[in-house]
Amino acid sequence: MRINRIRTTAVAATALAAALSLTACGGEDKAMGTKPAGTVETAAPAASSTDNKAQQDAPEAGAPETQTVPTQGKHAGGNGDSRAKKPETVPNAEAAASIPMCTPKNSTVKVSKVSRPINHLLLTVTNTGSKDCAAYHAPFLRFDDAQAVYPILDDSKPQAVVVLSPGEKAYAGIGLLGEPGENEPVRSDNLGVIMVDKNNKSKGETTLKLPAETYTDSLGFVTYWQSDMETALMF
Repeated sequence: MRINRIRTTAVAATALAAALSLTACGGEDKAMGTKPAGTVETAAPAASSTDNKAQQDAPEAGAPETQTVPTQGKHAGGNGDSRAKKPETVPNAEAAASIPMCTPKNSTVKVSKVSRPINHLLLTVTNTGSKDCAAYHAPFLRFDDAQAVYPILDDSKPQAVVVLSPGEKAYAGIGLLGEPGENEPVRSDNLGVIMVDKNNKSKGETTLKLPAETYTDSLGFVTYWQSDMETALMF
């Protein structure tokens, strides 16, 4: 019986020493920041798809916000279709208003015959002054002693006012006749050219001698002032 008690006590002492050793090792591992063998770390929960979308949609810090401007459309034929309208170039209204108009005092006007297109004349204004001048709108024309102003072609209106530096020119095309047989042509010898200001008010008249055998009718027209000869004669 004494031998068994000694063995039991020895086994218990050995087990106790082993337990204390494991406890000491566990404390040392914890103090050194290491994980004991067999420990499983719990993973952080994955972000949901809603959170990911919110992070993608959120603007970056300091990034400017952008805005999509809808394209203007023109209703076509009542069928619901739309065509994109191209933006137009508009001159600065205040800048244009500050430029004096071209008048007989700071410019000269001449009329000439052209080979193409047929039944057309070309009107040319030249800035003869020392400062810029503007050829506003379209010139008012009178053939001989006509009381009515010659028709102005609205489709020829340019996108911006034509401004002339000293020595530069502007042009206006004159269509003399309509289709053959539509009206009775009348011979004219003189042409009165009246320049207008930004408000389309007449300011002075210049009388020019027309090329020989110039005939007009009520279906003719004059264009707005253009910056180049080709555009003035394309109508």
